[in-house]
Amino acid sequence: MTERGQDPFSAAPHAGAKKGPDPFSRREVLRLGALAAGAVATRGMRAARRPDVLLIAIDDQNSWLGHLGVHPSARTPHLDALAGRGTTFTNAHCQAPLCNPSRTSLMTGLRPSSSGIYGLAPWFRTVPELRQRVTLPQAFAAAGYRTAATGKVYHGGQARQASDPPEFAVWGPPGGLGARPPSKLIPPTPMGNHPAMDWGCFPHRDEDKGDYQITDWAIRQLLDAPPDQPQFLAVGYYLPHVPCYATQRWFDLYPDDDRLLPPVRRDDRRDTPDFSWYLHWDLPEPRLRWLEESGQWRHLVRSYLACTSFVDAQIGRLLAGLQASGRADDTIVVVCGDNGFHLGEKLISGKNTLWDEGTRVPLIFAGPGVSRRGRCRQPAELLDVFPTLLELCDLPPRPDQEGRSLLPQLRLASTPRRQPAITTHNQGNHGIRSERYRYIQYADGSAEFYDCHSDPHQWTNLIADSRYADLIAAHRRWLPHPDRPPAPGSAERVLTYDADSDTATWENRTTIHRGDRAP
Repeated sequence: MTERGQDPFSAAPHAGAKKGPDPFSRREVLRLGALAAGAVATRGMRAARRPDVLLIAIDDQNSWLGHLGVHPSARTPHLDALAGRGTTFTNAHCQAPLCNPSRTSLMTGLRPSSSGIYGLAPWFRTVPELRQRVTLPQAFAAAGYRTAATGKVYHGGQARQASDPPEFAVWGPPGGLGARPPSKLIPPTPMGNHPAMDWGCFPHRDEDKGDYQITDWAIRQLLDAPPDQPQFLAVGYYLPHVPCYATQRWFDLYPDDDRLLPPVRRDDRRDTPDFSWYLHWDLPEPRLRWLEESGQWRHLVRSYLACTSFVDAQIGRLLAGLQASGRADDTIVVVCGDNGFHLGEKLISGKNTLWDEGTRVPLIFAGPGVSRRGRCRQPAELLDVFPTLLELCDLPPRPDQEGRSLLPQLRLASTPRRQPAITTHNQGNHGIRSERYRYIQYADGSAEFYDCHSDPHQWTNLIADSRYADLIAAHRRWLPHPDRPPAPGSAERVLTYDADSDTATWENRTTIHRGDRAP
């Protein structure tokens, strides 16, 4: 049970918090909103003003949200309610299963295969041809919007450096993990015992977490927004990215037993190409074997779910602040993850794969111009967010965008889409996801093909089944062009392949030969 039986999804402070009113509790936010109601009423009709935008990004958030029905125990009531008053895309995918290239793609409107941004470096502004690229917030600033951001919106801190024009006009707290235990909570992990490879519960308060603090700041931006200027506010949550720490109240939502574990097959990699291992060759995220041998698998899954519910509660506070601001009816809310996350599936943990577990993300739109209670099964891409927001806000379309507006699906969720979702992880490695099928092609030409309706866990590779030859060919036609090599300065989780020697190079330091045993 949670402390004193309190609903852990309430925005009120929990027992043990500092005495006195929490200025960002749901009650106080609503009180402030009531005090501001008179001022809001005097602003006059705002029909001519474009809608506000609230963009919410959640780091490493996979599809384990309640309304998506992927994990039966996931508790995310605030995101579920938001999906109910808008449209959710149940088949949405990132452009890269890694933070920097995924966020760069969303913000620039370019595929990783077009930009050459594949790793955790470089910051895209250091690439000469991208130096003057107009990003999503810059496009809104040029249209007269006040732009503000807090938390992890871009990867790394370089976006906050002075630039002309700036990425955002106003920067709030950088967020991040916040409180840490004095030492790691789990045993040393393979491949370097990385400090981020940790999870569990230790004595601390929700208020000590970076995600709580950025929510406080973002609520203030909503309440104090200029009355006569539209606002583009981006809020980037760090959790459930590792290390997955949460307070006890969130762990209490999930039983400490094997019912939480996702289904896996011990022979799941028997029919995947060798190259599928190359994409996550030497990473700090532990393999399933270590998680089981060390008794950490269930602990990791429970920690991830607890962190997901904690972030959901922060989004609940944020949306309460939006409601109190008096501008909720004039605000387009978008929620997305930046990549998926394996928790034992395909015998690994982490991201850096081209299966659904590594690419599928939440994608929710709500607000003016968006149908309520919509559930779209058509493939969608994070790349589509940029052109969709331009169209929803009646801004001029940009011909340099590689995504396509989702407005037809936001009006009627059953509207078909011709194009699939395309994910790239390093040059030559692409996943093509249609409504029913997934095709994967690796840089050495090896491939996989799955019927995701009859085989939702992608356990049976159909690439050699001649009955699917035409479907495979149809998916292959969507492989992206151009397919650029890594941009100058590329580093961290970068893989290259040399066809002449049939060798791959991992992070410019390890040569992988055909038949090498994966670490």
